[in-house]
Amino acid sequence: MSGLDLKAVMEVEHSSYEFPWTLPIFRDCLRVGCYCFVYETLEHGIIGHGIMSVAAGECHLLNICIHPEFQRQGLGEGMVLYLLDFARKKKARVALLEVRISNTAAYKLYIKLGFDEVGLRKSYYPAHHGREDAIILARDLTIST
Repeated sequence: MSGLDLKAVMEVEHSSYEFPWTLPIFRDCLRVGCYCFVYETLEHGIIGHGIMSVAAGECHLLNICIHPEFQRQGLGEGMVLYLLDFARKKKARVALLEVRISNTAAYKLYIKLGFDEVGLRKSYYPAHHGREDAIILARDLTIST
């Protein structure tokens, strides 16, 4: 991902989430050195993105997003696996992420990929009526699943 991709990334983000990340958040991720990737096809252009930080032997998956028209085709799983492989190459031993309690599809994917529940962040995500809790998930990257 580069700054030139942000217009298309924002379109995917807004089509996918009720509470999307803002343009300044994406710019900050690029500026501070997060690992930012896009999923792009010749026919449709950018249809997804993944953002991850890696430091001190840990990676944190910050944003995984696939345009709704392309969901349920294995692309989200592919993005997560790509990021985890990349994190291993950067010497990460543990992967962490948060997922909305209401996002059962994403939760099931992460469990399928070997993540385990390790905690809860109360009132972590914005919601239409207040805030929504996040489940914290972790995966040991030193063992294969």
